[in-house]
Amino acid sequence: MRRRWLYLLPAALFVLLAAAFYRGLGIDPNILPSALIDQEVPDFALPPLRPEDGAGFSSADLKGHVSLVNAFASWCAPCRTEQPVLNALAQSKRVPIYGIDYKDKSEAGLAYLAELGNPYVKIGSDAGRVGIEWGMYGVPETFLVDRLGRIRYKHVGPLTQEVVERTILPLVARLEK
Repeated sequence: MRRRWLYLLPAALFVLLAAAFYRGLGIDPNILPSALIDQEVPDFALPPLRPEDGAGFSSADLKGHVSLVNAFASWCAPCRTEQPVLNALAQSKRVPIYGIDYKDKSEAGLAYLAELGNPYVKIGSDAGRVGIEWGMYGVPETFLVDRLGRIRYKHVGPLTQEVVERTILPLVARLEK
């Protein structure tokens, strides 16, 4: 009788493993947990992409209004696909968009913006430290920040028009009330 259980053990392990894999198929890869949701943005001050632009982008810029912070890089292919969505959102003037040029050379970031358009109110150049403090996994990533400077939402991956209309803009409207 005891040997019969030994024969069933591999089948039972297979069923458990198959169930775990099946459950994993339903997980959205764009939803990654962030410990910073409902926390204040990290204190930072980034230099501008071009020194002649004067001030860069800092945590102080995010106080007093709802805003989006978008991390991008010239070497990031998905960033190129979201740039038209960001440009359209900036033209609608529904929410100011700030940029973090992440782990990029300034010249490459400037060429990227010249080619694809610049939707950003201010842009800071980050060698990587600020991205780590924001809990970034990579680029593109977009954060919604409330009037008090708290991160209220994080989107990993390129923004689409559907995400903007169904998630970002309703959250912006709710936070502005």
